[in-house]
Amino acid sequence: MKRYAFSLYNNHRFHLLLPSHHLISAPNALSFFFVRFLNQKLHSLDSSTITTTRRPFPDYSPKKPNIRDSELVHQITTSIKQRRSEPLPRVLKPFESKFRPVHLIWVLMKIKNDYSLVLNFFDWARLRKDPTLEARCIVIQVAVASKHPKVAHELIRDFWVKPNLDISLSFSHFFERLIYTYKDWGSDPLVFDIFFQVLVEVGLFDEARKLFDRMLNYGVVVSVDSCNFLLSRLSNTSDDAIKMALNIFSEFPEMGVCWNTASHNIIIHALCRLDKVNEAQLLLLQMESKGCSPDVISYSTIIDGYCRVGELQRAFEVVGDMVVRGLKPNPFTYNSIILLLCKNGKVVEAERILREMMSQGIVPDNVVYTTLIDGFCKLGNLPAAHRLSDEMRTWQLVPDAVTYTALICGLCHSGKIDEADKLFREMRSRGLMPDEVTYTSLIDGYCKVGEMKEAFALHNKMVKMGLTPNIVTYTALVDGLCKRGEVETANELLHEMCGKGLQLNICTYNSLINGLCKAGNIEQAVKLMEEMEVAELHPDTFTYTTLMDAHCKSGEMVRAHELLREMLDKGLQPTVVTFNVLMNGFCMLGMLEDGKRLLNWMLEKGIMPNATTYNSLMKQHCIQNNMKATTEIYRGMCAQGVMPDGNTYNILIKGHSKARNMKEACYFHSEMVGKGFSLRASSYNALIKGLYKKKKFEEAKKLFEEMRTEGLAVDREIYNIFLDLNYNDGNVETTLELCDEAIEKCLVGKTDSEDT
Repeated sequence: MKRYAFSLYNNHRFHLLLPSHHLISAPNALSFFFVRFLNQKLHSLDSSTITTTRRPFPDYSPKKPNIRDSELVHQITTSIKQRRSEPLPRVLKPFESKFRPVHLIWVLMKIKNDYSLVLNFFDWARLRKDPTLEARCIVIQVAVASKHPKVAHELIRDFWVKPNLDISLSFSHFFERLIYTYKDWGSDPLVFDIFFQVLVEVGLFDEARKLFDRMLNYGVVVSVDSCNFLLSRLSNTSDDAIKMALNIFSEFPEMGVCWNTASHNIIIHALCRLDKVNEAQLLLLQMESKGCSPDVISYSTIIDGYCRVGELQRAFEVVGDMVVRGLKPNPFTYNSIILLLCKNGKVVEAERILREMMSQGIVPDNVVYTTLIDGFCKLGNLPAAHRLSDEMRTWQLVPDAVTYTALICGLCHSGKIDEADKLFREMRSRGLMPDEVTYTSLIDGYCKVGEMKEAFALHNKMVKMGLTPNIVTYTALVDGLCKRGEVETANELLHEMCGKGLQLNICTYNSLINGLCKAGNIEQAVKLMEEMEVAELHPDTFTYTTLMDAHCKSGEMVRAHELLREMLDKGLQPTVVTFNVLMNGFCMLGMLEDGKRLLNWMLEKGIMPNATTYNSLMKQHCIQNNMKATTEIYRGMCAQGVMPDGNTYNILIKGHSKARNMKEACYFHSEMVGKGFSLRASSYNALIKGLYKKKKFEEAKKLFEEMRTEGLAVDREIYNIFLDLNYNDGNVETTLELCDEAIEKCLVGKTDSEDT
C-alpha cells in the first residue's frame, strides 16, 4: 500500500478531482496514521542520537479533595459504575447541583481504567460547562492509551478550532498540560504525534515545528509519517511554505528522523512545483544512497515536472529509465505527457500515447480520458471526443462533471447548442452538479447562436443554484448582445457588472469590440478602443487583430495594414492569428500572390503558420479549380511539420472531388477518417457525386447511407441519383422511402449551402 501519492493533474478543473495518485486528504491521512501507530509505538532516541540531556516527564500531582468533596466523588463514582446500563444524565441528576469542574478530574482518577465510562462521563460534564484544559488532556491521554486515537484527535482538534484563540499562549498551555498528564495518565508517545498532526491539519506549521523541537528535550522524536504529513501540507501551499519544507527535509535527519521513500517523493513534488526539476531528478538519483528505493510515484512526479516546464523529450527519457528499473508506469505517469501534448494541440499524438499505454496492459482512468476528450473538443473534433467518451464507458469508467463540462464546452464552441443542452440535462439527471464553468459555457453557446433569452434564463438559474456569475459569464452575454446589435442593452449590462463589484478588464472590452465588429459596427468598435485607452486598459494584440479582421472582411486591406503598423509601433507582438486574419483578407479578395508572400515572410521570420494559415490559401485555390497549387500548398504545410485539421481534409476532398480526381479524394478521405476527423455535408455531397460520375456506385452508396445515418443534409441532386439507381434496380420500397425523405427535406429548397 502506497502511503503517499501526489495530485499533480492541472486542471481543469479536471480541477478537480482524481484516481489513485492523490495527496492524502487530512482525514484519510490521519486514519492511516492511526492504523500505523496502533501497531507500532514511538521509541525514545538513543543517548548517542540526542546530544542534549533528556528531561523527565513530570509526576502528576493534582490538588487533593477535602472530606466533603471526597464523599461526593465517591458517591458519583459508585453510582456511575453500578448503574452504567442507565442513561448517565438520569444517574447523575441528584448530583448536578453540587457538581463543580474540579470534581471532574477526581472522578476521572477513580475510573481511569474504564475507557468508555471515562468518555461518557467527560461528555456529560462538558455539556454543563467547558472542561479545564487539564481535564481535556487527561481524557486525550486515556483515549490514546486505550487505542482510540481518533477520539484523541477530535478532542485536540476541538480545542484548536475555537474562534479568537490566542495561538502562542494556547500552544504553551496545551503543551504544558499534555506533558503534565502524560506520565500517570497514558505514557503513550502517540499522543504527541496526534497533537503534531492536528497542528499541521489546521495550518499551524510554526507551532508544529515548536512541538517537534520541544519533544526532543524529552527524548521523543515525532514519527516520520507525521513529519511527512507536515512536508506534504507545506509542499502544497505557498512558495514560502515549500521552502520551509525543504529546510525541514534538510534539518530533521540531524534530529533523529529517518526519511523514507514517501518523504523523498514529497520533496521531489515540492521541487517540481518550484520548476526545479533538475534538482528533483538529482534527489531521485540520490535516494538509494540514503537507503530509499525510488518507486512509480518518484518517477511519475519527475515526468510531470518536466511536462509542466514543457520538456517533453526529458519526460520520455525518464519514462525509459523507469522501465529499465522494472517499474511499470501507471495512468498518472502518462497523463502528464498526454496533457502537455493536448495543450500543444497535438491531440492525435496524445491518443497514440494512450494506445501505447493500453498495449502495455495499463487501464486508463477518468483523468486520462477526460484530458483527451477536452483536447479533441478544443480542436473541434467532436466525433473523436464522443468516440473516447463511449470507449471510456466500456471500461466501466463513469464520466464525471469535468468530462461532461469538457464535452459541453466543445459542443457549444462548435455551435451545437441543442446537443450541449441535452448533455447538460443528462449530466444533472445523473446527480452531477454543474459549476460556473459549465453554466458559462452553455451561456456562451446560446449567445453565439443568438438565443439570448435562453442565455439569460440560464444566467438566472445559475444564480438560483448559488453559483456566482463571473466576468467571463457577463462577457459572453455582452458579446451575444453586441452580435445582435443590441449595444445599448450590452452597455446596461456593463453597468450592472460594475454595480456588482466586477472590474471590467481588457477581455470584457475585447469581447465588446469583437461583438461590434461582427455586427458590422466598426466605427463604434474603434471608438470603444479609444475609451479603453482613457480607462488605462491598453489595447492588446487581440484588440488590434479583431479590428484588422473587420477591416479585412470589409475589403479595407490598407486600413488593416495601418493597424498592424500601429500595433508594432506600440511593441505588441502579432500572433499567428493576426497573420491568419491578413491571409484570409488577401484570399477573400483573390490576392493569392500577396497571400503567398505573407506565408513566406512568416516562415523567414520564424513565425510558424498553423493549419488555418494554409487552409485559407488552399480554399481559394480550390475555388479557382487549381488543384495542382492546392496540393503544393498541402505538401509545403506537411514539410513544415504543421498537422492538417478537419478543415484541411474537407477542403482537399471537396476540391479533388469537383475536379474528378477521385483517387486523391478517396486517399484524403481515408487518411481523414484514420485521424478521427469527419466529413462535412458539402464534402460528402461532392465526394458522392464524384464517385457516381466515375461509376463507383457501391462506394457512393456506402457514403450516402453513412451520410443519412449521421443526419447530414443531402442535396437534391444526390437524392435524384439514388432515386434513379434504386428505381432502375427495381427497389420500389427503397425508392418510395427516398422519395418521401427527399420531399420532406428538399421541397422547401433546402440545399447544402456549406462553404468549402
